Amino acid sequence: MSKLTIAALQLALGRAEEADNIAAVTALVENAAARGAKLVLPPELFSGPYFCRVEDEALFALARPVKEHPSVVAMQELAARLQIAIPTSFFERDGHHYYNSLAMIGPDGAIMGTYRKSHIPDGPGYEEKFYFRPGNDGFKVWDIPGDDGGTVSIGVGICWDQWYPECARVMALKGAEVLLYPTAIGSEPYDDNLDTSRMWRRAMVGHAVSNCMPVVAANRIGKEGDQSFYGHSFIADEWGDLVESFGDGEEGVLLTTLDLARAAKHRAGMGFFRDRRPQLYGRIAEDI
Repeated sequence: MSKLTIAALQLALGRAEEADNIAAVTALVENAAARGAKLVLPPELFSGPYFCRVEDEALFALARPVKEHPSVVAMQELAARLQIAIPTSFFERDGHHYYNSLAMIGPDGAIMGTYRKSHIPDGPGYEEKFYFRPGNDGFKVWDIPGDDGGTVSIGVGICWDQWYPECARVMALKGAEVLLYPTAIGSEPYDDNLDTSRMWRRAMVGHAVSNCMPVVAANRIGKEGDQSFYGHSFIADEWGDLVESFGDGEEGVLLTTLDLARAAKHRAGMGFFRDRRPQLYGRIAEDI
């Protein structure tokens, strides 16, 4: 556990052809790897436009099993060629069930495991409950190679998961040293005056502070139908300070080297995990 050079991608993903969106992500992954990234995080559901803006049963045809999805297959080849890790978001079909899933692809190109999005939103412009069954396999942490040959533990949530402190804390308790969130979020069709970009970022910066560990978020940009996706992707350190960030229209790669030994030292010193009182938290796990 020492350092990890990590990248987050921000780009428009509204191209009609799936292959064109995957090619655009591929180009940025290659750019990040050439600059030394050991892990590259693309946005959520990057193989096409954010289809959950509407309810249309024909769109279920976009889902594939994990080993057949074009995003996963392309990123496996890329990860193996570049020897990097790529958390890959995709629309999964498993029998008669459909999930908003992530394949954790290691630097050998193998799928280390999958995570199925636990929190599923439902509202104008984000009709995800129509498409996705909630994942029930729990929050995941994976070990990947760091810059110095050691291993780094990463936790990955998906979009709506990022609003829940419970998700971040569970991943931290499972040993995560960095939290990552691929995302697709933008304007709210029911209220043109509501801009969630600031609180979206603040929610995740709060996870960085309360768990004393870096947080990385990758979002899409551009107009798709009647929605505009606002970007604001960022990398925050263990204090919640933004070390790299984009605005609402920039396309490219955010890249930094995280000092995880420093974060671990600060995490121990702050005492957030030492002073936990889990015996008092039972209400959190109860239904309202």
